[in-house]
Amino acid sequence: MNVTQDPHQRHEVKVDLMAVVAAVIDNCPRALTIKQGKALPSGPFELGHRSLQAGLRDWVEQQTGHRLGYIEQLYTFADRDRMADEPERAISISYLGLTRDERKDGQAPRDWRSWYDYFPWEDHRKGPPAILADFILPRLKVWAEGPGEEAGEERYHRIAVAFGLDGRPWNEELVLQRYELLYEAGLVDEALRGRKGSHTPPVPGRSMIADHRRILATGIARLRTKIKYRPVVFELMPPVFTLLQLQRAVEALSGRLVHKQNFRRLIEQQELVEETGETTSETRGRPAKLFRFRPVVLMERTAAGTKLPVIRA
Repeated sequence: MNVTQDPHQRHEVKVDLMAVVAAVIDNCPRALTIKQGKALPSGPFELGHRSLQAGLRDWVEQQTGHRLGYIEQLYTFADRDRMADEPERAISISYLGLTRDERKDGQAPRDWRSWYDYFPWEDHRKGPPAILADFILPRLKVWAEGPGEEAGEERYHRIAVAFGLDGRPWNEELVLQRYELLYEAGLVDEALRGRKGSHTPPVPGRSMIADHRRILATGIARLRTKIKYRPVVFELMPPVFTLLQLQRAVEALSGRLVHKQNFRRLIEQQELVEETGETTSETRGRPAKLFRFRPVVLMERTAAGTKLPVIRA
C-alpha cells in the first residue's frame, strides 16, 4: 500500500536556547564555553521553563555554575544545511550575555576561551594579523576565481568589502560576514564536515560543534556594534577601574587600538564616569585615579545617545 505524505503535515521541531556570554579577563575578550571549548552553553526549551530567558539562565547555571546578569536576545537560527552534525531539525534562539568572571574561592574554574582562538583574523590590536596575508586572502582569491555562478567580480567585491581591500577600511563589525565567506569558500572546518573527497585544509582557528561558531561570530559582531552607541561596556568592568583599564577593555572587544587622548576626551564629554577619590598603585609610574560609572549611566543603560565609540589610532 502506497502512502502519500501530506505536504502540509507538521513535524516537531526542537527549540534550543543558546548563550553567547562575553567577559573581558586579563585584557582578553572571552566567551564562556562548555565541552572543552567546543560548544556554547545551551539546552532545549522545556515546558517547565517560565520563559525563554528563564530557561536560558537555568541551562547556563547548570552547565557552567555562572549566574547570568544582563542578557538580550541575539538572533534565531534555523538553517537546515548548517547543522550537519545534528540529526534533527532545530531552531536555536540565541542570547548575548555580558558579565564578569566573579567566581568565588573553591569554585571550579570556568571555561572562558578567547574570541581570537576561534577567529584569529579578527584581532588587529598589533596591526593586521599574519594569518590574513599568509592563509586567508590567497585561498579566497583561488575561490573567487573558481567555479560557481558568482565567481569572478562579484566574489572579489564581497571579499574586498569584508576584509578591507582595494582601499577600503577594515570594519571590525563585519565578523559574521567574514566567517560566512570563509564558510562558503570551504575554508573552515564546519563547512567540510560530511564532505567526501579531497578539499583545501581549513584556515587556522578553533572550530565548534554544529553552528556554534557562527552564533559566536554573531554575538561578537553585535557587541562590537553596541559599544559604539550604548554604554554596555560597564557590564564587563569591575565596580572601580582606571581609565586605562577601560580603554584596554574597549580595545580588546573591538580588536582595534584607540587614541588615548581622544578616548579620554570622549569619556569626559559624555560624562560616563566619575572619580572615586581613590587611586591605585598597580600601574607603572605614578598612582592612577580610580573611576566608576556614574549612577545615571547605570540607570539609563538602554538609553540611546550615550556613546562610547571606537577611535582609530
